[in-house]
Amino acid sequence: MTGICPYGQKGVKMDYEKVYKMSFYKVYTALRDKALRKGRTEDELVEIICWLTGYSKEEIVQIVTDDMEYGSFFQEAPCLNPDRKLITGTICGIRVETIEEPLMQEIRYLDKLVDELAKGKSMEKIFRIK
Repeated sequence: MTGICPYGQKGVKMDYEKVYKMSFYKVYTALRDKALRKGRTEDELVEIICWLTGYSKEEIVQIVTDDMEYGSFFQEAPCLNPDRKLITGTICGIRVETIEEPLMQEIRYLDKLVDELAKGKSMEKIFRIK
């Protein structure tokens, strides 16, 4: 997500806890707005989140309403998609596949998928369908 980089100036790590404690509602809203600005739909965003985490569309709506913490959203995910490990590339100049903190890596996988959505990639490519 733009504006939330796990590294500060010159690669200095920031406090991950600040990211984990963020409101899922606020993060979701920012991701949705980014997708919409780029001509994509909220349904596509929800489909990506469901694919990545195993939550249903209905569960996502409830989580947004309940305003879960962002870290908890990933920690309590029903079934993280094993194909998420195929996600590569950079977020904030850091390669997602090399992020050592497991929870931050899960968060960055979503960021990367939303970036791909915003760049116009097809859902098949985003989901790494061969």
